[in-house]
Amino acid sequence: MAERERFDLCIIGAGPGGYVAAVRAAQLGMKVVCVEKEARLGGVCLNIGCIPSKALLDSSHHYLTVKHRLAEHGVLVKDTALDLAAMMARKDKVVRELSDNVLKLLEGNRVEVIRGSARVLAEDRVEVSGGDDSPGKDISGIEARSILLATGSEPVSLPAVPFDGQRIVSSTEALMFQSVPDHLAIVGGGYIGLELGSVWQRLGAKVTVVEMLPSIASNLDGQIRRALERSLVKQGFAFRLGTRVLAARSVEDRVELVVESDGRQEEIHCDRVLVAVGRRPLTRGLGLEEVGVGLDPKSGQVLVDANYRTNIPSIFAIGDLIAGPMLAHKASAEGVAAVECMAGLPGEVNYDAIPAVVYTSPEAASVGLTEEQVRHRGIRCCIGTYPFTGSGRARCMAETEGLVKVIAHWSSDRILGVHIIGPRASDLIGQGVLAMEFNMTSRDFARAMHGHPTFSEALHEAALAVRKCSIYAS
Repeated sequence: MAERERFDLCIIGAGPGGYVAAVRAAQLGMKVVCVEKEARLGGVCLNIGCIPSKALLDSSHHYLTVKHRLAEHGVLVKDTALDLAAMMARKDKVVRELSDNVLKLLEGNRVEVIRGSARVLAEDRVEVSGGDDSPGKDISGIEARSILLATGSEPVSLPAVPFDGQRIVSSTEALMFQSVPDHLAIVGGGYIGLELGSVWQRLGAKVTVVEMLPSIASNLDGQIRRALERSLVKQGFAFRLGTRVLAARSVEDRVELVVESDGRQEEIHCDRVLVAVGRRPLTRGLGLEEVGVGLDPKSGQVLVDANYRTNIPSIFAIGDLIAGPMLAHKASAEGVAAVECMAGLPGEVNYDAIPAVVYTSPEAASVGLTEEQVRHRGIRCCIGTYPFTGSGRARCMAETEGLVKVIAHWSSDRILGVHIIGPRASDLIGQGVLAMEFNMTSRDFARAMHGHPTFSEALHEAALAVRKCSIYAS
């Protein structure tokens, strides 16, 4: 048996937090090993989350455009048909290629990748089982000076609506339907449910969203949230807000969902139910309790300090395992910060400038404080808005739905939040992130010239409108 290697860093999980951390650690001169239990690298985000959902969102958007919207551009298409198998195959190809790229990235940075399920045995020891059995390699106990936990999260189930993997499913199965549901009921009005609902609604399903809260996408700015709800209703979504799910019964080829609203019970009959009520840290099987790693008793999150260190000095955690929004880009930023802290560098993440995006149509994106949060904190502010109806580029592309909203401090003029609903919001929000990261004022932002005609001009005009200097805003 080969002599056991000792590493500077062992990373458990090769998702967007883990593999980015591995590359940064290698750049800093560390000897790194990354353990991944799944067949493909990239974690939930790449394999059963962000990437496949966006592939299906783009494909379904193209289908809807060809079927209903090309005629207004003078492009006539007859006999439009859906080939769902081909759409799914394209999605799988995108995932496969990106996962292969992650492996090449790690190998190119001399990060050793070991397949198998990891379990922390001690502050400097990780056991791997059920994976890599390369001859001459001892993986029964990896020794490392530091251990980074980056295993991500998993869907939360509801006792009243247990997953069966067929009729009552999580987001994972909803990405793999082999046929378009006649009626898809979605329990949960957050971004996962709205995005997957958009895919299947565009492809022909009736979609009903059941949400316990009085509004969908509750983390969004109120003005943006209301605009999104109106748009989705216009597209055909049915929303049952302020409604609880009491039970679900599978009857032959359909599901009977028992719901309650205002003290009244009724049944919703559908052929599939997607439960999308949130996610929880994936810590099962890691052996954290046995080693003594501190966990939050309510959320199950791993408790860390400002340097992402747990109560055991050699063990760190990032991403969905710790507090904060469960977003891939947050995990990546934390991965970089964590290994920089290990190396004695001032690694940090600005949690006030983390963008969030809902990839519906129109897209919704935000960074910073919402108007409600600003007012709740008693902060005096100025707000500038600009509709995409005023954008020449939006008119040309027939994508005029939505607006840009910029919130700035009343006296300092520092930008406190940027919120967008409309075309390319996912890309445009990057300007808002930069503005907040560098403490820009609305005047600073408004000084920057934007190309014409572009969607980004709406950001420029909204910034001007904060101080009532916009040329085009009324």
